[in-house]
Amino acid sequence: MTQTLEARSPGLLWFGNTLVSIAVPSQTGADRLCVVEHHAPFGDSPPLHIHRNEDEVFRVLAGRIRFKVGDEDRRLAAGDILLAPKGVPHSYRVESGEGGHWLTITRGADFEGLLRAASRPAEARALPPETAPSSEMIETLARLAAENGIDIVGPPLG
Repeated sequence: MTQTLEARSPGLLWFGNTLVSIAVPSQTGADRLCVVEHHAPFGDSPPLHIHRNEDEVFRVLAGRIRFKVGDEDRRLAAGDILLAPKGVPHSYRVESGEGGHWLTITRGADFEGLLRAASRPAEARALPPETAPSSEMIETLARLAAENGIDIVGPPLG
């Protein structure tokens, strides 16, 4: 099933198997807030990771998403909000068949920098063709994450 994203910013990006839009870039305001809109397919899960410098706030807009933050395991649906504090390992897994749609809000440019470095321009307003990451892609992601204040500390959620 193809998902679409309404144009709210000049550029849409394919980040792994997801479609993202940096709706509010960190350099826009004095507080350096960044808002990223995500669309992800069923089963999408990034590696367990830690943000060294930024808290992350997740606001689920559609779908069901399981979040693991430290020892806490929560399932969120549309309207739910979750804070993943900096320094705490976390990940998510999209559990709804139709995929997931959410906002990520940070204060700073670390996550935004990773997205800009590790993404490619979207060729359509849809999810990218799904691909399994190669070992080279995983190594590159880990390096770019570390360069942007994010440490990969474990596998994706199963």
